[in-house]
Amino acid sequence: MTLTIQFYTLLAMIGMGSGFGAALDTYSRFLNRSERKRWIVFIHDFLFWIIQGLLIFYVLFLVNEGEFRLYLFLALLCGFSAYQALFKGFYQRLLEFLIILVIKLARFIANSVHMLIFLPIKWVIVSVVAIIIGIGKFVLALLKWAGKILLFILTIFWRPLKWILTYVWNLLPVFVTKNVGKFYNKGKGILLKIKNSIFRTLNGWRNKKK
Repeated sequence: MTLTIQFYTLLAMIGMGSGFGAALDTYSRFLNRSERKRWIVFIHDFLFWIIQGLLIFYVLFLVNEGEFRLYLFLALLCGFSAYQALFKGFYQRLLEFLIILVIKLARFIANSVHMLIFLPIKWVIVSVVAIIIGIGKFVLALLKWAGKILLFILTIFWRPLKWILTYVWNLLPVFVTKNVGKFYNKGKGILLKIKNSIFRTLNGWRNKKK
């Protein structure tokens, strides 16, 4: 390696040492070791060290095609020590600020979506349902009112009609009234049989469903 490449490699490893310190603080901040199981912490630690090793090797490969020297460990250690002494406090404060900023931004977006999208849709649905229920109640009340009027009118016409039919019925011969009565009873019996058959079918279907 030329001196220029060695110098660039040294600077790159010092930078990677500082970057490793920042990555370690970030990783520790989000891991919450005390709240996680040991095997989960072990897996996360293993993956973290593998990723950091690959990153360091990748940077080393870009700078000097992966040629390794012993002083590179010292460069990494110097970079890590420089981060611990000079930048750790500032980076941790910056990290906490960014975390709080992202949380507040996410809450603002969630509240905005809730206020601007979900609440209007909810109120539209509630209003439509309330209007439909109100129209249904109005129509039902109107039908009840119309039914009462119709029943009143039918009652007025039915009373004289009933008196006339009773008078005509009494004037009919006995054999005619008997035949009509038999026909009425037969029709009533047929209707009762049909009704009972329907009820038995429905009850059997309900029992099978249970």
